Amino acid sequence: MTEDASKENLRHRLAEKMAGEITLSDKPGEALKKWRLNFEIAQTDISSYLGVSPSVISDYESGRRKSPGTLIVSKIVDALINIDSESGGHKIHAYEGMLYSDQASKAVYATYEYTYPMQLAKLATLIEADVANRGVEKPLYGFTVVDSKKAILELSSHEFQKLYGWSTERAMIFTKVSTGKSPMVAIRVTNLKPAAVVLHGLTIREVDPMAKKMAEVDRIPLLATTMDLDELIEALKHYSQYQVME
Repeated sequence: MTEDASKENLRHRLAEKMAGEITLSDKPGEALKKWRLNFEIAQTDISSYLGVSPSVISDYESGRRKSPGTLIVSKIVDALINIDSESGGHKIHAYEGMLYSDQASKAVYATYEYTYPMQLAKLATLIEADVANRGVEKPLYGFTVVDSKKAILELSSHEFQKLYGWSTERAMIFTKVSTGKSPMVAIRVTNLKPAAVVLHGLTIREVDPMAKKMAEVDRIPLLATTMDLDELIEALKHYSQYQVME
């Protein structure tokens, strides 16, 4: 397969994944918003690309407008992929490993996707965390609990990106950390950035100042907690199940 054909195949498979998740979701507007946030593309950029009013995209995402049909979903998905491609295709490339492999699972303790987003304050309360850096708050559509030693020592930068699952708008919870600096360094050199980082096993005073500085530069909320890991996972799992039942 030529390089161009390989890229086209990747774009096609990613588009299928995105469109399928949006159209099959019981809240397609939320799923649409999640993918737009994943690609870090503004509503105005999509509307401009499609030649429609920004309020159209906003209304679809909020549910004020009737759920988009497959044709409209397809156009929006294509717009997201094309806009990213025109700016270098960094997000598309980052998702490549998720489509073709699951090697990153060896570093993952637990991972969940939320139907409805969680706010940062709710996360901090659930896992009894202190905030080391506020950053830019984003809705959290899931979480991943990661063995930081395995992730940093055994995963390549390409494999590291697979830890995000299908949404970067998630909390990345790193366990077995000593200062918190290494996870933040790993995040700095990847194309994808999580919506929040949690350092498990550290008090806020034990977080390395450099880790806080890197979180500040990347504008990522950074939290620290010493909550028992099993209890932490159970608390987040319970939130996930509660949201599904709602």
